[in-house]
Amino acid sequence: MKKVPTKPDCGPSTLSVHGGEPRPKDGNAVATPIMQTATYTFANTEEIVDHFEGRITREEYGRYGNPTQRIAEHKLAALEGAQEAALFASGMAAITTTLFAMLSRGAHVVVTDDAYRRTRQFLHQALRRYGVEVSTVPAGDYERMEEAVRQTTRLIFSESPTNPYNRILDLEQVAAIGSRHRVKTVIDSTFATPINQRPLEFGIDLVIHSATKYLGGHNDLMAGVVLGSAELVGAIRDFEGVTGAVPDPLGTYLLIRGIKTLALRVTRQNENAQRLAEFLEGHPKVERVHYPGLRSHPEHAIATRQMRGFGGVVSFEVCGDLAAASRLIDACRIPLIAPSLGGVESLIEQPALMSFYELSTEERLQVGIKDALVRYSVGIEDADDLIADLRQALAQV
Repeated sequence: MKKVPTKPDCGPSTLSVHGGEPRPKDGNAVATPIMQTATYTFANTEEIVDHFEGRITREEYGRYGNPTQRIAEHKLAALEGAQEAALFASGMAAITTTLFAMLSRGAHVVVTDDAYRRTRQFLHQALRRYGVEVSTVPAGDYERMEEAVRQTTRLIFSESPTNPYNRILDLEQVAAIGSRHRVKTVIDSTFATPINQRPLEFGIDLVIHSATKYLGGHNDLMAGVVLGSAELVGAIRDFEGVTGAVPDPLGTYLLIRGIKTLALRVTRQNENAQRLAEFLEGHPKVERVHYPGLRSHPEHAIATRQMRGFGGVVSFEVCGDLAAASRLIDACRIPLIAPSLGGVESLIEQPALMSFYELSTEERLQVGIKDALVRYSVGIEDADDLIADLRQALAQV
């Protein structure tokens, strides 16, 4: 089989539709077939030897790979501009396996304070039990980031944009710090997608996505991916074969199908989110809007420089308290109240209730979560309808 003739300089829609896919496919199918199998047969014992000695490339057992999975990985690598991609059963599986594969007892990690909550929780709680040391630094404070690096530092880990406040890291600065100290840099780019941002182009070593979100795009699958050089991703893939955090063939097929429309969906979500953010910023019952497409955003200039679009998540603070934000959410008619993000349907949530419910108001404030904060994951509906819906909901706050 030959790869589809797409080049790295092809447009995002061309890469979304064709990137990384072989021609012809099995059975001369247009759609990628689902290889629903757990194991693979060998013609004879000689083929087994040829496989393990690297003379032929083929699958062996489902925990080490699947043809449908391989096509999804090639497709994602083409979109991200990476040498290689490794697909996982979830975004957190991609994160935890990467950290397990790259860290050992006595190693040190620098993480930003606005990185995904579960990532920080895994670093501070799980990995510390195994002798991994962690330093947390403020997002955007590159002097503190560099000062935190030690001789034992192995990774600098962050997100951009961050969840839920849409902070934007200067990827070139992060990469430069890593390069100066020979420390690997990892960016969770889930909020951006490869359509809006490609961190590898700025010198970042590894990129992670929760493919459950924008890449799948329809809230019907769970997957994660880590992308980068063949050497780094290969080592992580080897560890995945031990942990077994592998995706299933059907979910992988749905991911490939979802990626076909990625550029179209993200472009629409960028446009919708920008309009919602501008509407919210001008509303008297909204105290603050956190969206990198607004000039008021503290890292707007950085986002403009390194992103092609500003994403589909708009976070904002309602004037009032926890109850005021709850009234707004309950009054909305179009977005569904649910966790997650990135699908074609708009979703809305109150982080103080959805993700941080077990914490007191004081404890939430310590980690930066305000009671009146609302996170709106903008879908592909008509922007005029979404704005009209928010207007009537805000009238009830």
